Amino acid sequence: MQSIDNLSLFLSIVESGSLTAAAKALGLPKSKLSRRLAFLEREIGSQLLVRTTRSQQLTETGEQLFRACKPHVEALKAVEASISDFISLPKGKLKILLPLEFFNQVMAELITEFALLYPNISVHCQHYSQEIPEHDLTFDLIFVLHEQSLPQSNWIAKPLLSFPQAIYASVKSKLVKRIQAQQLLAHNCILSQENQQWLFRDSKNTLVIEPKTFMVLSSPEMRLAAVKRDLGIAKLPEYLINSDKDNDLIKRVMLENSPVAQQLSVLYQSRSIAKKTRVFLDFFQSNIGCLPL
Repeated sequence: MQSIDNLSLFLSIVESGSLTAAAKALGLPKSKLSRRLAFLEREIGSQLLVRTTRSQQLTETGEQLFRACKPHVEALKAVEASISDFISLPKGKLKILLPLEFFNQVMAELITEFALLYPNISVHCQHYSQEIPEHDLTFDLIFVLHEQSLPQSNWIAKPLLSFPQAIYASVKSKLVKRIQAQQLLAHNCILSQENQQWLFRDSKNTLVIEPKTFMVLSSPEMRLAAVKRDLGIAKLPEYLINSDKDNDLIKRVMLENSPVAQQLSVLYQSRSIAKKTRVFLDFFQSNIGCLPL
């Protein structure tokens, strides 16, 4: 890289007309510029400039070097400037992976508002249905809803929010008394995935039960609809119930142990993230109060 820097300084000296003018334009001491030129001449093995007190003139080697390296050095400078702009300015494609049916209406409003504020950022959103998504390197941000600690990975995980959950049943259900979490094993359960475990708070420990699978519906909206039809019980986030217009068709199952809250975390690949990613994270956290918790 020093050779490229020295070539760039050589071009500046030639284009400025003198060492003095080049040093002033670059904000460098004239002595340092002179040493860098002498180093380049030693490296090439030939004198590049003939300098007098009043003028400077390119040697034949200097003329050939100037013409040969000028377009390449200028191209490298353009690439350097482009990369610098990409890192420092909020622009480019921003790929986001979101959980299925995660505040879709509110998120749509947030993302469209963000797009209006940052028209040079092209937002691309996709959804996933599994509990923990693949750590796909093509995404800048991955939002994850989880109850347990996330698996170890090279990604950075930042906690954002906590969502209380509860067990819900149809109003037709006979579950009316406060029961132990283990008693849920006697009932048909509507799960979000195969072999799902339900976690409950038990003083300082976590109580784990394996509910009896009756249905598997990855969508929380579909699980809620199934509960309303008295097909079984389901663990659902409270915000979903609070925003539902027909929540009089269901009831909360009273338990001795409360379900573990659902956590929302965001994953990104490095602490040194691009400006486009940083401004979206800041925007999301500033507007997170819009979520109907």
